[in-house]
Amino acid sequence: METTCVKMSAITLFVAVIAALIGQSEEIAVMSIDIGSEWMKVAIVSPGVPMEIALNKESKRKTPATIAFRDGERTFGEDAQVVGLRFPQSTFSYILDLLGKSIDNPMVKLYSKRFPYHDIIADDERQTIAFKIYENITHTPEELLAQILHKGKEFAEFSAGQKVNEAVITVPGYFNQAERRALLQAAELAKIKVLQLINDYTAVALNYGIFRRKEINDSVQYVMFYDMGASSTTATVVSYQNVKTKEKGFVETNPHVNILGVGYDRTLGGLEMQIRLQNYLAKEFDALNKTPNSVFNSPRAMAKLFKEAGRVKNVLSANADHYAQIEGLIDDYDFRLQVTRETFESICSDLFERVSNPVKIALETSALTMDVISQVILVGAGTRMPKIQEKLMEYVKTDLSKNMNTDESAALGAVYKAADLSQGFKVKKFITKDAVIFPIQIVFDRNADGKIKQVRRTLFNKMNAYPQKKIITFNKHNEDFEFHVNYAELDHLPVNEIDAIGNLNLSTIKLTGVAEALEKHSKEGAESKGIKAHFNLDDSGLLNLINIELVSEKTGSTTEEEEGTFSMLGSTISKLFAGSDNKEKDENTEEPPKENIKPVHEEPEYPDPQKESEDKSQSKNQTKLNEGKAGNKTEKSEKEKKPVIVTIKEPIKAEEIILGSKTLDEKKFSESAEKIHHLDQHDREKTRRETALNNLEAFVIDAQQKLETELYIAAATSGEAEKILKACAEISEWLYEDGFDATAEIYEEKLMKLQKLTSDVYERVFEHKERPEVLKGLVSMLNGSSMFLRNMRNISQSNDMFTQVEIETLEKVINETKEYHDTIVKSFAETPLYEPIKYKVRDIANKMALLDREVKYLVNKAKIWRPKPETTNNTENKTDQATNGTQLPNVESTSVPNTDPDTQSEQSNQENIEEVGDKKLENIVKTNTTDATEDTLNLPENDHSKTNNEQNEEDEKHQEL
Repeated sequence: METTCVKMSAITLFVAVIAALIGQSEEIAVMSIDIGSEWMKVAIVSPGVPMEIALNKESKRKTPATIAFRDGERTFGEDAQVVGLRFPQSTFSYILDLLGKSIDNPMVKLYSKRFPYHDIIADDERQTIAFKIYENITHTPEELLAQILHKGKEFAEFSAGQKVNEAVITVPGYFNQAERRALLQAAELAKIKVLQLINDYTAVALNYGIFRRKEINDSVQYVMFYDMGASSTTATVVSYQNVKTKEKGFVETNPHVNILGVGYDRTLGGLEMQIRLQNYLAKEFDALNKTPNSVFNSPRAMAKLFKEAGRVKNVLSANADHYAQIEGLIDDYDFRLQVTRETFESICSDLFERVSNPVKIALETSALTMDVISQVILVGAGTRMPKIQEKLMEYVKTDLSKNMNTDESAALGAVYKAADLSQGFKVKKFITKDAVIFPIQIVFDRNADGKIKQVRRTLFNKMNAYPQKKIITFNKHNEDFEFHVNYAELDHLPVNEIDAIGNLNLSTIKLTGVAEALEKHSKEGAESKGIKAHFNLDDSGLLNLINIELVSEKTGSTTEEEEGTFSMLGSTISKLFAGSDNKEKDENTEEPPKENIKPVHEEPEYPDPQKESEDKSQSKNQTKLNEGKAGNKTEKSEKEKKPVIVTIKEPIKAEEIILGSKTLDEKKFSESAEKIHHLDQHDREKTRRETALNNLEAFVIDAQQKLETELYIAAATSGEAEKILKACAEISEWLYEDGFDATAEIYEEKLMKLQKLTSDVYERVFEHKERPEVLKGLVSMLNGSSMFLRNMRNISQSNDMFTQVEIETLEKVINETKEYHDTIVKSFAETPLYEPIKYKVRDIANKMALLDREVKYLVNKAKIWRPKPETTNNTENKTDQATNGTQLPNVESTSVPNTDPDTQSEQSNQENIEEVGDKKLENIVKTNTTDATEDTLNLPENDHSKTNNEQNEEDEKHQEL
């Protein structure tokens, strides 16, 4: 309960004005998908539902990231795992680790070793891989992952009760550029609009911060998150602090979470331990010599052992020993073996020695020590193992915090970010600044004294914060040239992690039209300040080339009066695009060490408010000084001309060639989308057919059972009952013989015919059940209306509140309604149940609506009626009359439940008016109005209703009756 309250206070949700204007509030919900190697968790934020995990069809909070294909059928999650026990070759899981990788990548080779029954082929054109399912059918990792993501989208839409298109998707922080682009393309295939890719540890840190917002202050707090999942382990050092930022001209203090250091092990996780336990169980079974066939040669047997190894591994986290047992493992032989925790730990002993490595790397990259870390928080299911905690505590020398949801923290942090980025919700600001794990550099050739030298300049250094924009300047290139974008030094990573990254060359950028642009500026008398390449590392960690342009400056002239404005404008533009002088030095004039070269100009996302204030102050003083000088020179007959610097920018055409693994091109993307569309369409047809079959079977059984009861037997004629039972018997026999494989259209057609055959009988039963309640309401309304009529007559004797025409009209309606009531009661008493219905429930409700409307008109008139003003001479009589006068009875109305399934009539309630003396009317009128009464009811002509202004003036002067 406390957690729910914190959630409600942490995130304030309301529908955006734009969505309301365009009428798209039904699509305002957003989601997050925490897609891991083994599991997928989906969280949603929708109006009235802040940060909730979406349940799958089994009502579980997480779903296996598994997909299976068999006999033209596609299954997901737990259903796919069941298929995988029998047909492991057709079942695919742990797909995330294969995105954006070539066939010779160490991670692909490891996957083939772990799951040897999959046929993985190379896609040489894209330098990626694909799964060969059948002879002519293949699926890329992007296609498989897209189908899993789309299933997560369905879970979100079912939980939110509306369409959900926008999402924030978590991604392992060690994903490189190719892997991130592949994940984005998978989301595009799944028809998901990705607001941002967020690193999983950043989502965890955000989730931790939003629920401890009050604990964050101006002092820096350092926290370490240790996350061991199925495939990998990550240690992250983050800082929390309140920081002043300026946005839209206002200075605000918001909490910041900054990623300071990251260490990871790509292959250390629960999967590797499960694989080792699987192999141990397989060796133990082969040692029993029950069959000459080895389980290692049976994919089905190995799939069974893999599942059992996962179960035993989880149980051993809380128990000292447990039995692994499988029925019919191979050749109908059962297997049962006791596994102790000690045995399991000895199998994985070398893995436990690697537990502290990510922590060590994270501390090194953050330049911090454990002394300043306030907490080490465990995340991920793998951290539940006692041995993992033991090894970790030995290294960090402090207690471990277990106060976070190890499974859902990343999904909840990501959905908070999704709500922040969406247009439909507003959340309390919590700024996240991620950091670069793989530094990026620019490499180009430079001609120095006739020799070609290769120059390397770091664009984004290790642990640089992002999102961030940077500019690199090329000063001495007069002709077309090219430069390369690569990963920089990765000495802080182990060799196996560097190999897993794959191709370290990201792209080659070729520039054309350089000489023409320089010549054009030269003719205009401008001096070149270099060719500037603008890069952006966005929120998703993707490097983007924004544009490349030639920047030149030329000197113009203007009068002293114009100098103040134009010189400042030229200076500002020059500083903005050229950077400081020490960053724009000639490439050929000096060759300092690589570490000291600073060719990159940074564009900070959040300007410093204090510095900005000082700049404004200096600018203001300079303006005053210029104004003073200009004033002194106005006495001269001719105003002097002064030079002004004007900046000229010329776009340079650039072609970017992506190196390494590539995403799907337009043609292949269309083919993949069409392939997934056919699978989705097949699933929809399958669902429709299953639903139609279930509906038909249920209706047949229900009709047969109903016609065995006394009520339905009495409501049906002998001929009707015989036809219905015969039709049910024929359909039932057809279903269990020839109709089991029929199409959805046939099932729906037969159901419609059966519904038409039973509609008259079902209607009579319905009318018979609902009629007594409606008649009871009609009698109550007649009694109340009659009492109200008597009070009207009493009041009309002392004042002119009601006219004689109104009294007679109400009396006429009451009499007609009484006659109608008596007629239908007599008719139903004399008519057998199986006869056609003369007076239906909806007809009775319409008749009640006529009486209700007449009474409501008179009640409203009484509410606004005021006695006519009397002369001054009669003031004393007026006072006595106000004191002892007659008051209107208290008229209440109760609503009659609408019993008509076709016509939903509105329930109307009468207003309360005080009663004469001690008498009160209760339950006078029960109403059930329909649109039909608008034309059938004739209101009295003498309507004494007043305008709003007149009524308000009289209300102030008159005491309430």
